[in-house]
Amino acid sequence: MITREKTKVVNVGNVPVGGSHPIVIESMANTDTRDVVATVAQIKSLQEAGCEIIRVAIPDEEAASAIKLIKKQISIPLIADIHFDYRMALLAVKNGADKLRINPGNIGGESRVRQVAEMAKEHEIPIRVGVNGGSLEKGILAKYGGITPEGLAESAITHVELLEKFDFENIVVSAKASSAPLLIEANKILAQRLPYPIHIGLTEAGTPYNGAIRSAVGLGVLLNAGIGNTIRVSLSGDPVPEVKAAKEILAALDLRQFGIKVIACPMCGRTEVNLEKLARLALKLEDKLTHITKPLSIAVMGCAVNGPGEARDADIGIACGRGMAVLFKKGKVVRRLDESEMEKVLFEEINTMI
Repeated sequence: MITREKTKVVNVGNVPVGGSHPIVIESMANTDTRDVVATVAQIKSLQEAGCEIIRVAIPDEEAASAIKLIKKQISIPLIADIHFDYRMALLAVKNGADKLRINPGNIGGESRVRQVAEMAKEHEIPIRVGVNGGSLEKGILAKYGGITPEGLAESAITHVELLEKFDFENIVVSAKASSAPLLIEANKILAQRLPYPIHIGLTEAGTPYNGAIRSAVGLGVLLNAGIGNTIRVSLSGDPVPEVKAAKEILAALDLRQFGIKVIACPMCGRTEVNLEKLARLALKLEDKLTHITKPLSIAVMGCAVNGPGEARDADIGIACGRGMAVLFKKGKVVRRLDESEMEKVLFEEINTMI
């Protein structure tokens, strides 16, 4: 049982973050924010995949102004990602952003940070202090001799303290790196030192396959330690796989459940039915049942060694023998199947259940 770190609660639109609330899945649109049609279309596809809050880049006034049009067409909270120009943060808030992501170290001096904090406070929206290994201040790099967990944490804490100086505490904090060990240690320090919700993500994780694995390692360690209130898996290309990977990471730790969970064995030499057919069945279940939103565990087991136990523990499943399979539902054997009818019957029974 994972014990979650207790933090303050902030509200991103209608989504509460922190405390005992569920860990929230975030992604970032990679469209040009100024292209409202393309951005809205991508946000809707991300939401359909399970994204709960979305971030968009705000490089200029046109992008900041587009927030108003985008917000009218989406139903999940929108975060404005701001760098270098504090005026874009002010404009983004005026146009309806539900949260700001800034690095106070790159938007100018204290007076500019104060203006952003005052605007966010007036509109009752949170600010995420986002620090990345690739953009650490020169002083921090010199002090620690490069990018270190202590340096990342110190940078984030310093920027949080600057917002607190202006009586602003509606804060989310993040310290990201492309190295899993670096990410883990930096966030452990933040969890010990700060009371605010933590956004976790392995930045620049890489291509979909390798990046998902690296993210699962880094984020899984933190989540298992109870650290993390929002999560983003950063992958190259289409952002939809980011959301799917985040869901799998959370589900693997039993922190959240999303629709079906296919429990499938490696289908080793003990299996006495057609291995390719069995493997295709497991993949087909994941592919064809994405519309199911209620938690449902499905076991596809290839032999009599571990099969019956795993299948009994699932909501529904099959455990194979020689040219046949036994169908289990809620821990009970309901019928024996010939190998040729396994797929057809299993899908029929699942459809009956849902």
